[in-house]
Amino acid sequence: MPATPLPPSGDLPRGPKTCDASGMAEIHRMFKRGFGEGTGLVRAVREGDTAHAEVVATQLHTLSLGLHAHHEGEDERLWPALDERAPSCAAHVERMKAQHAELLVHLTALDRALPAWRTSASATDAEPVVAALAGVNAAMAVHLPDEETNIVPVMEYTITEAEVEWFAEHGRSAIPKGQTWQQLGEILASQPDGGDEWLHKHMPAPGRLAWRLIGRRAYAKHRAALEGR
Repeated sequence: MPATPLPPSGDLPRGPKTCDASGMAEIHRMFKRGFGEGTGLVRAVREGDTAHAEVVATQLHTLSLGLHAHHEGEDERLWPALDERAPSCAAHVERMKAQHAELLVHLTALDRALPAWRTSASATDAEPVVAALAGVNAAMAVHLPDEETNIVPVMEYTITEAEVEWFAEHGRSAIPKGQTWQQLGEILASQPDGGDEWLHKHMPAPGRLAWRLIGRRAYAKHRAALEGR
C-alpha cells in the first residue's frame, strides 16, 4: 500500500477509510477486564487449594499469552507499516514501543511467578503474582487508551482489512487448544452490551448458534470454577 504521510499537525489524511480497526478496543476490553479481576481471583483462592489455583493460574497464563501475541503482532507488522505509511506518527509509534517494553517486564514477571503459586496455592507464592498483576494493570492503564486515541484512528486510514484480519488471526492462534469457549466468553463479557453486537459482527450464524447451544454453558462452568463456586 502506498505511503500516506500525515500532516505535521497530526490530523488524519483525507480520503476513505481503509479498514475498521474497532477490534483493537474490543480486545483491549478483554485484557482490561481479565487482568483487572486477577488480583481478586488470586486472593479468593484458599491457602493450599491447588485445584482452584490451577484454574485461576490457567486463566492468567492464557491472558498473558494473548497479550504477548497481541503485542508481538503489532511489533512485527503494525509499527513498520505505520513507519512507512504514516511517518508523521513516528513519535506515537516510538512511545508505543516503549510502552510495550514496559509491559513485557511485568508480563514476564507474571509468567515466572505463576508456576510456583499454581502448584502450592500458598499466600507466600501469591504475592509475586499479585505484584506482577499490579504492574501489568498500571502499564495497561497508560498504554491501552493512548493506543486507542493516537494509533487506531491512523490505522483506519493506512492499514488494510487483510492486515487487520492477520492481526486477529495472530491473536487467535495464541489461545491454547480446549479454551476457545472460555476465551470467547471472556471477550463477550467484557463488551458494554454483554457481547451481542460483537457476536453479530464477528461470527456467522452457525457460530452464534454453537455459542448459544454449547459455548454459553461451557463458559458458565468455567466462570464457576474460576470464582470458586
